[in-house]
Amino acid sequence: MSRVFFGAASPRWAALTLSLAGLYNILWGAAVIGAPNFFFDITGLERPNYPEIWQCVGMIVGVYGVGYLLAARNPLRHWPIVAVGLLGKVLGPIGFVKALIDGRFSASFGLILVFNDLLWWVPFAAILAAARRRHEECRRRGSSVSI
Repeated sequence: MSRVFFGAASPRWAALTLSLAGLYNILWGAAVIGAPNFFFDITGLERPNYPEIWQCVGMIVGVYGVGYLLAARNPLRHWPIVAVGLLGKVLGPIGFVKALIDGRFSASFGLILVFNDLLWWVPFAAILAAARRRHEECRRRGSSVSI
């Protein structure tokens, strides 16, 4: 299961993390596409006038999932996918807080953030830290680095 990056194996936990994130995102995205009003209904928010916009969010989340599955093959080499994912998982909650302050979302809608975003902060950051350490090791050894 481990993959080679700069002559050394990527940690198995990183591949497992990205595989789980990929599957989760694909399933969540498919659920939003198939039932765009579900999360609004269970959180008591008004349904959107244009559910297609929310379905588009589901499509984007699903596409991230495909990226995570691809990155799982060699997590340390494919760290840019993890970095983009973590950025989205940080910016999403910031947008939610703004909408909460403005009274556009209810706090109950924030439960989605726990599983979609917050849960992944530490493992994604750990993958990025491991990739950085591996990069630094290679530089010290004089290995040529190409990604």
